[in-house]
Amino acid sequence: GTLLIFDEVQCGLGRSGQLFAYEISGVTPDLMTLAKPLAGGLPIGAVLLTEAVASCISPGDHGSTFAGAPLVSAAARYVLERVSAPAFLESVRTSGAHLKAGLEKISEPRGLKVRGTGLLLGVVFPTAEQCGAVQKAAAEEKLLVLTAGAGNILRIAPALTVTEKDVDEALERLAKAMEVVFVPEAA
Repeated sequence: GTLLIFDEVQCGLGRSGQLFAYEISGVTPDLMTLAKPLAGGLPIGAVLLTEAVASCISPGDHGSTFAGAPLVSAAARYVLERVSAPAFLESVRTSGAHLKAGLEKISEPRGLKVRGTGLLLGVVFPTAEQCGAVQKAAAEEKLLVLTAGAGNILRIAPALTVTEKDVDEALERLAKAMEVVFVPEAA
């Protein structure tokens, strides 16, 4: 048989507005990887397995240079308890919806599409050059955004604890950055 493996290193642990992004699709993986967000930035790696997969391995079959240290494990437990709280996930969904609506408001008039869910969103540009120009202009506005995909996606992934005020300020800065790149035509 074939195993379905999901890598939730970036999209898992609340970023999608669900504890795990796969929950949105309704498809359950046989194996799922986690890392970066699990311990709040401390080095950790984890793999979650279905019972069927777990029954095929024994202790020592799978190892990791970032697994099981006591301090990091304690941090991971705290992060998991906090992020899995229903109110926390609802806050991510609310902040994400507010951010997405704001991104659509400044992107769609320029012919740009916004995609994603929760607090992992992207603005799709026709070219990597345009996207890079907006990223550079955003940096001039003191807004840190990254590019993704083939360089034509402006990746927006704020902290899961972002406030509505923070989102509004980021949207203002991004709008200014877009105005630099998308100069309105003279009437």
